[in-house]
Order: sequence, then C-alpha cells, then structure tokens
Amino acid sequence: MVYFVIILPIVLLLLAYRLIFTSKTHRFNLPPGPPALPVAGHLHLLKPPVHRLFLRFSDKYGPIFSLRFGSRRVVVVSSSALARECFTGKNDIVLSNRPRFLTPKYVAYNYTTVGTAPYGDHWRNLRRVCAVEILSTHRLTNFLHVRKDEIFRMLTRLSRDNVGGFAQVELEPLLSDLTFNNIVRMVTGKTYYGDEIHNEEEANLFKKLVAEINDNSGASHPADYLPFLKVFGHKYEKKVKAIGEAMDEFLQRLLDECRQDKDGNTMVSHLLSLQEQQPEYYTDIIIKGLMLGMMLAGTDTSAVTLEWAMSSLLNHPEALDRARSEIDEKIGQDHLIDEPDIDNLPYLQNVVSETFRLYPAAPLLVPRSPTENIKIGGYDVPRDTIVLVNAWTIHRDPELWTDPEKFEPERFRNRCGGGEADVHRIMPFGNGRRSCPGAGLGQRIVALALGSLIQCFDWEKVNGGAIDMREAPGMAMRKMVPLRALCRPRPIMGKLLAKSAA
Repeated sequence: MVYFVIILPIVLLLLAYRLIFTSKTHRFNLPPGPPALPVAGHLHLLKPPVHRLFLRFSDKYGPIFSLRFGSRRVVVVSSSALARECFTGKNDIVLSNRPRFLTPKYVAYNYTTVGTAPYGDHWRNLRRVCAVEILSTHRLTNFLHVRKDEIFRMLTRLSRDNVGGFAQVELEPLLSDLTFNNIVRMVTGKTYYGDEIHNEEEANLFKKLVAEINDNSGASHPADYLPFLKVFGHKYEKKVKAIGEAMDEFLQRLLDECRQDKDGNTMVSHLLSLQEQQPEYYTDIIIKGLMLGMMLAGTDTSAVTLEWAMSSLLNHPEALDRARSEIDEKIGQDHLIDEPDIDNLPYLQNVVSETFRLYPAAPLLVPRSPTENIKIGGYDVPRDTIVLVNAWTIHRDPELWTDPEKFEPERFRNRCGGGEADVHRIMPFGNGRRSCPGAGLGQRIVALALGSLIQCFDWEKVNGGAIDMREAPGMAMRKMVPLRALCRPRPIMGKLLAKSAA
C-alpha cells in the first residue's frame, strides 16, 4: 500500500507530463532552452547565483529562453528591448499578475498585499494608497527628520570608539540598523536598533521573523513546482503558516499600540484615520499588509545597496576622492549634508546610479505571470507562465554599456543620475506598472546616507587588499563577505557631536 501511494502519483504525473507538455508544446512556438528531464524539468540545473546561471543560458540560447520547473513553465528575458516589450502597452497589463507560491498565502494575507495581490481593482487601490497616502513626495518630505536622525545615530556609533586614528568597522550591522529603524519609525514611530532598545526581545523577534520570511520567499519548496510533493510537504506548509501567524501577531500588537497613540504622526496613524472614514475597506488586515510590505521591501534592499556602494568606492579610491571633493566643495565641513543638497551633487548621484546598475538588490525582478497567451520577442508565452526578467544581465549588457563590468560613475554624467532613457536599461526597482512604489524613498535614503559617510569619515581598505565583491546566493543580492573597512572621523564629526551635546 505504501509503494502504491508513492508510485501512483508519479505514474500519473508522468502521463500528465506527456499529455500536457508534449501536446501543448507543439501548439506553441516557445522560446528555446536546454534539454529537460521528465517531471523535474530543469530544476536539477538551478545552482546559485541563479542570475549568473541565467546569463550563461542567454549566451547560449538567446535573450529570451524557456525552462520548466516541474509542472510550471518559466520564460526568462535578458535584454533591454524585450524588457521594454514586456513592460509597455498591452503586455504590461497582461503581465501585471504575480505567480502564486505557498509562502505569500500564509505570510501575505492570502495574496492581498500590494506586492502579491492579483492585478485588479483591489491592487490598484492599494497602489494608489502607497503612491498618494504613504509614499508621496509630500509625505516623504515630512519624514525627512527621521532619516536625518537615524543617519546621525549611525555616524555617532561609528565615531564613538574612534579617538582620532583609523578604526576597523563592519558596516553591514550599522547599515541594517539604519534602514530598519528608518522604515519602522516612519511606519509606527518605534525605534528598534541602536543604543536605546526599550524591548530587546521584541526587536530580536522582529528581526528573526523578517529573516525567516526572506529565507522562505519565492518558491522555496519543490511542492511549488511538483504538485504531487504536496503530499509530503505538510511540514513545510506548517512552518510557513507558523511564520505568518507570528508576524501577524507582531503586526497586530504594533497596530494596537499606534491606535492608542492619538497624537502619532506615522504612516499607520494616517491609515487609521482612513479606517475611520472607510472601515469596510481599510480593515486591520489591509493595514497590516501595507505595514508588512513597507517593512520587508524597505529595509534589506537599501542596506545591501549601501554596502555595495561603499565596497565599490573603496575598490576605486579615485571615485571616492572625487565624491569627497565634490561634497567638500559644495557642502563643506560646517554642516551635515541635507537631502536638498543631493540635487547639487551630481557625482554622488552618479555613484548611486552606478551601484544600482552593477549591484541591483533584486537581480531577478519579482516574477510576473500573464493572464492570457502573449508574444514576447516573436515567441509564444502561454498564460500562467512564470516570467522572469534578469535585470542583472541587462545592467551588464555590452550592447548597452561600455566596459559593463567596470565601476564607472562617470557613465551617468549626462543623465543626472539616470532618466527616462535608462528606464529599460537600468531597473533596480522593477519596471512597468508593478514596479516598486518605494523607489523614491530608497533613492533618498541611499544617497543621503552614502553622502554622510563620505563627508564625515576618511575610509581605507583593511590591509590595503581588494574588497571581495562576490555575491551570496539568495533573493536579495548580498555580499558573500561582509564589508570590513578602516574609518577615521573628519573634522565635521567633532562639530556635529559638540553641537548635539550642547
């Protein structure tokens, strides 16, 4: 009986594979791709980092190729021209759905958050709330004091144990705390990491839950691709469900605290005022989903980008010297760089753009799934296919960029840090109508924090050796070896600390 239960689904799947994938493939002009195994398809080929593997496939099969992950078709796009085809006109609408995986069902409130909801009226309203009510230019400007305060905290921590000489520091924890605190304060008014943690247990729980969600995001279990494995996947499903329940309890506590704080000026307090006006739509679940999306999307990505930027500047001291000279000339050493100053620092903007190009935090854009059969590059892409855009490959395409592997901020000198001409050539925040609504916030915190680090400290490499620029596996493109560097406070830090103490 045990063998029967195990073998029968496999036999049925093999028959279904022959019926579905053999017969339907003849009806579609699918993009080319490598030979596939029965049942598993190309799952056995997936070895991290996947964006580099997909680059090798695109070199062999062309800028669009197809794969099969178990029972699910996958099409990978690796050129700017085809990305434009995906994200403009009718295709952008048809490709505005997300493929469904197990984790968002339990963590993202059954696919009702702005990042996971199907394209339609509900998603459009969530997007409008993000763009107008939460992440508008006016609201981001109102939260400038939070960004400045958290950056000053980071600078103070860097200088605390330094008495004038160079001290060795690991930047990742500082950058992570900076971006986490910034988002959480904007959303709820609470500060979690730094010198004064009022509830260390709560802070550690939050960090643990975010790490677990990131580790289990996407399709992390073979059952997402091989349906018959769901029979054996109850343990994974139970685990993901428990993560979702724990995060929901955490968010509900935060929401209840914000509800009691009548004078709060946070994103949640604004959403609660909308809840009073339209309680049937702005339920606690909708608000918690918006909180979750902000906290997950706005923390790791900015911290990862800042670490890549500092690593690149340390490996290219001439670029670091030029960025420092620009800041010294236009801002000086009497006051800390402010957000309005960024417009007058084109080279700093170019450094940020070049970091986004070479080291996008999401090398593969969040997957799309067409709601009907479409064509991309002359090939058929059937409905429900998982469509992936390899932004990392496009950002390094020699047909688009001279010396694409080289860190060269000067390439953006005539673009003022990027513009409309680059929208399908560089896309660190995605593309089309489902691009990241927090792009403006991400650019602001990265530019202001990076400029502050350059203005307030001298930086050198440890032992003079090159910084390791290998990327670690995972959805967010982290550095494999965390950045350690030598830093020494510049005169402005003494002035800032004295002013703060006065």
